[in-house]
Amino acid sequence: MTVIDIPGSKSVTARALFLAAAAQGTTTLLRPLVSDDTEGFAEGLGSLGYAVRRESDAWHIEGRPAGPGADTADVYCRDGATTARFLPTLVAAGHGTYRFDASPQMRRRPLGPLSTALRTLGVDLRHGGKDGHHPLDVHAHGVKGGALTLDAGQSSQYLTALLMLGPLTAEGLDITVTDLVSEPYVEITLAMMRSFGAEVTQEGRTYRVAPTGYRARTYGIEPDASTASYFFAAAALEPGRSVTVPGLGTGALQGDLGFVDVLRRMGADVEITDAGTTVRSTGTLRGLTVNMRDISDTMPTLAAIAPFADGPVRIEDVANTRVKECDRLDACAENLRRLGITVETGPDWIEIHPGTPTGPAEIATHGDHRIVMSFAVTALRTPGITFDDPGCVKKTFPDFHRVFDAFVHTP
Repeated sequence: MTVIDIPGSKSVTARALFLAAAAQGTTTLLRPLVSDDTEGFAEGLGSLGYAVRRESDAWHIEGRPAGPGADTADVYCRDGATTARFLPTLVAAGHGTYRFDASPQMRRRPLGPLSTALRTLGVDLRHGGKDGHHPLDVHAHGVKGGALTLDAGQSSQYLTALLMLGPLTAEGLDITVTDLVSEPYVEITLAMMRSFGAEVTQEGRTYRVAPTGYRARTYGIEPDASTASYFFAAAALEPGRSVTVPGLGTGALQGDLGFVDVLRRMGADVEITDAGTTVRSTGTLRGLTVNMRDISDTMPTLAAIAPFADGPVRIEDVANTRVKECDRLDACAENLRRLGITVETGPDWIEIHPGTPTGPAEIATHGDHRIVMSFAVTALRTPGITFDDPGCVKKTFPDFHRVFDAFVHTP
C-alpha cells in the first residue's frame, strides 16, 4: 500500500485566507496549499494592506475587521477564481477604491451574478470591459446588509463570497438562492465561518447571516480532495495497486471525497476511516451513469479512466464545468477522441464508451490543471501521451508530475 501526502485544499485555503483577513486578531493557517492560486490570493491581500507572513508550513494573517489597510490598490488575481470573486467581495465591507484584473483565462469566466448581488447591496462596482467580467473597480463604503436573491447555478463561489461577507455587514444578510451547483462547497463555507465565530442559519434555500464579525484562530488545512482523486483513480485502475491518503477521512469538509463512492460503484474497494481514505483495485471497472453536479471538479478524473470500464460511463448534470478554466466537457471529449475513444456530449453530459486508447498523442490542456492531472492517469495505460502545457499544474499542485511519477513507480 502506498501512502500519499496530498497538499492542502485549495478551497479551504482560499476561504481561510478571507476569514483570517476579516477576523479580529492574528490567525495562523497550518499546512496551507502553496500554489499559484493561493499565493496569488495572499499577494492580493498584501496589496490591499493586510499583513501576511508566510513560513514553510504555516501562514500568519493579521485580521482587519474594518477592511483593507490601503485606501487604494490594484490587485491582479492571476488565474484564481476564488481570488477574483472573494477579494472584491471582501473589500466591499471596507472603505476605499480598489481595481481588480485577472488573466485572459479568468477574464473569460463569469462574475455577473455576484456583481449583480453586490450592487443590490449598494456596492459601487463597475466593470472596466465586458459587463459581468474582470476587470472591475470597487468603490467601497461599507455594506449595510439586507435581503437579496441569488442564482448560483453557474458557481457556488458566488454564494460563498456573499455568505462570508455577511458577518462584516452592519445588519447581516438574508440570501435566497434560486439555483445552486456544487452544494458541498457551500457546506465547507458554512462550517468554516462558524469555526471563526459566525452565526448562520438556513431555512430551505434561504441563508441568514448575523453581523457578528469573525474571531481569529489557529486553523489546520485538510488535504485537497480534488487532487486526491487522481491518485484514487490510478489505484482503482491498476490491478494490484492501492493508495491511502491520510488526513482525508470521515470528518473531511470537502464533498469531492465523494469521488471514491463513484469508484466503489465501479468496483473498487474503498475504506474511509477517521484517519484517512484507502482505495484498492479489484481488477474491475464497471460502466455506470452518475450525476456529478455536487462533485463536478472530479468529472475530468472519471472521464480519464472511463475508457477502461467494461461499459459506457455517462456523467450527467455537469453544465457548470463548461465555465471553469476551460470548457471541461469539450476538452475531455476532444482529448479522448484524439486517443480513438468514442464520446458523445450534450449541454450538461458526456458519455464515454469502452475502448483501448491509442498513442502517442498530445493532450490539449487548454491551460487547465485538471485536464493535465486527469489524463496523467489515462497515460498509465497509454504509452506516448504528452501535454502541450504540462506546467499549468502550478495552479494547484506545482509538484504534481514528480509526486505522481514517484507514486506510479512505487511497487
